Formats: sequence, structure tokens, C-alpha cells
Amino acid sequence: MAIEGRGDNALGKIKYGMVGGGEGAFIGAVHRLAARMDDHYELVAGALSASPEKAIRSAKALGLAEDRCYADYQAMATAEKAREGGIEAVAIVTPNHVHVPASIAFLKAGIHVICDKPLATSLKDALALERLVRSSGLVFCLTHNYTGYPMVRHARQMVAEGALGDVRIVQVEYPQDWLTEPIEKSGQKQAAWRTDPKQSGGGAIGDIGTHAHNLAAFVTGLDLESLLADVDTFVKGRKVDDNVNVLLRYKGGAKGMLWASQVAVGNENNAKLRVYGTKGGIEWHQEHPNHLRWFPYGKPEELITRGSPASNLAAGRVTRVPPGHPEGYLEGFANIYTEAAHAIRAARAKKKVDKAVLYPTVGDGVKGMAFIEAVLKSSARGGKWVKLAV
Repeated sequence: MAIEGRGDNALGKIKYGMVGGGEGAFIGAVHRLAARMDDHYELVAGALSASPEKAIRSAKALGLAEDRCYADYQAMATAEKAREGGIEAVAIVTPNHVHVPASIAFLKAGIHVICDKPLATSLKDALALERLVRSSGLVFCLTHNYTGYPMVRHARQMVAEGALGDVRIVQVEYPQDWLTEPIEKSGQKQAAWRTDPKQSGGGAIGDIGTHAHNLAAFVTGLDLESLLADVDTFVKGRKVDDNVNVLLRYKGGAKGMLWASQVAVGNENNAKLRVYGTKGGIEWHQEHPNHLRWFPYGKPEELITRGSPASNLAAGRVTRVPPGHPEGYLEGFANIYTEAAHAIRAARAKKKVDKAVLYPTVGDGVKGMAFIEAVLKSSARGGKWVKLAV
């Protein structure tokens, strides 16, 4: 019960830098913990804030060498490219509008990129970034962390092996309640930038709707063909959406629904996926991530536990501890970082990465942006069916 190849640290730790994630930032600490968990990475450089003073102060607080505490990401990309023993990878954990320009800077410097989601603030920018990634030959990992959960991997393998038969119905949702009131007006940092369209590019649809879209795609392997959306902003004065309902049509005939909300009182991070086929169905809850409910048609329901003998190889590959010891959010993130490490080391050795290695790519990010664009277009047209551009 361990991630395959965890012993490849004999090849040397991956020296990485971070953009964003300085003092007061939630996600920066999450990424640093994830990178450390399996001991593949060493943080050696940082441009940790849009404020030069805060960037330097934050980097020093993390114990980084003074000459690797940078005031901005462009200075970091330029200096680390020229430096002997410069960083091999960068983690970009900024507000969304910085994802593309920062990624471009480091890709042009020959540095692998691990970027928080969503990929961009527009499909046009996402496509341009995808072209650069393809031409660079570098690793680009997008941290849709739910794809790192063992039971999500188990579900994916079940679908791929035909256990569910032909998929007919996909129901996915991600409700939260933290933006039920206009807390962005109080200066709460996370709420302020996530509800600022210039920084986030959108509201609930980009922040958590893309997680739901990616989770469904990862497990089912289905491509979304068209959708019909109803987008709401319930909190008066808010400049982005805070509730989204979407009907889904997949290539091949499967149908589905997606709901993302940040004003659903009583929900914290209640992501849920249900998939039903001709032979059975599965159900997974993010807040209870160590279990997968399996409904074989005509037979009793089964509860599959992470780490148990019923757990398959795909789940076991990213499982750390025996059943009964919960694994969740941080471990899911760590699994993505470890998968990216395998890919980076393969690139270092000029070898093909093992087929078992799975992490969200720039292509997944482009599909997420196409999803957002179609949702907003459909809603703006009064709830019309819209085909996805990608």
C-alpha cells in the first residue's frame, strides 16, 4: 500500500520554487505540505506575493536563502534560469489571473510547472498556454487534487474495466456555504480575490465548478459535448456567480447534471459524484473520502474501503496507510505532487513516464476553461444548449 516508485529519491530531490502562497495565503501552505509529504521536493526559491515587500518577508520567514527571495516571478524565472543548480520546477499558487503569465515565464525558462486550478481566466489564454506547453516538452501539472484520492482512482478503474457497463447518468455537485453573506466586503482575503472578476475570472463556476467537471471527466473518461446552464448571483452587489446549475450531454449518449454553489447553507466542502451504468452505479463523497459505495445491479450494495482487500490496484498505488486511518485532502494533493515528481524525473532521464502515473494536464485545464465558457454563454442566452469549443 504505497505509491509506486516512492524510492526514486535516489535520483535526487527536485528543487522547486513557489509563486504566490506567502503570508496570509491558505493554499500556499497546502502545496508546501503536499510537496514535502513524500520527500520528493525541496523548496529553495520564492516570489510569494504580488507585494514585493511581502514577497521578500514571506520568503525569509520560510528560511529561503536571501538571494533566492524574489520580489516578483519574472525576476525569479530569469535568475533561476541563469543560476547553476537553479530550480527544476515551480509551483504557481496565485489568484487565477496570474496563472498564465507566470506559467509562460517559467516554461520559457525551461522550468517544469505545477499550477493551481483553474488554468486561466479565459479559453483563449488557456489554448495559448497549451500550445507553449506542447512545444516546450516540459511537464505541466494542474492540481485538481480530487483526482489524487485513492477511492476516486478506484472508481476510475471500475469504469474503465466495464464494471458499470455503459455509463448512462453522471451526477456531480460541489456545494459550499462560505459566501452566503458578502464577506468580501469585510476585507476577507480569500473572499475578496475570489469574488473579483479581474483576479478570479469568475465565481463558483471557476472556483469549484471546474473541480466538479474535472472529477466527473476523470472518473468516467467521458467527453462533454454540450450543456445547458442557469447561472445565478444571489448575494446582492456581488460581481461574480455564486450558484450554478448545469444539464450535461456527453459524447456517446450519457446525460448528467452538475451543481456548484457557494451559498448552499449547511455545506462546507460537500463534493459528491454519482455514476450509473447498465450494470451498476457508484457514489463517492469528498467529506467521506475513504469509502466508495458500489451498487451492482440485482445484488446487495457494497461499501469499498480505502486500503482494504476490496480496494483495487489503482487505489492501492496511491494509498499510504491501512484502512481505518483516514486519508484525505492533504494526501490527495501530495499524490498529485508525487505523480508530477515521477514525470519530472522521467523527463530528467529522457525516458517515457510510466503509464500508471496520472495527474491533470494542461489539456484538462483547457477542457475546464471550455466548460466555463460554455456555461456562461448558455446562461447569457437564457438557458440554451451550447456545444463545447474543445
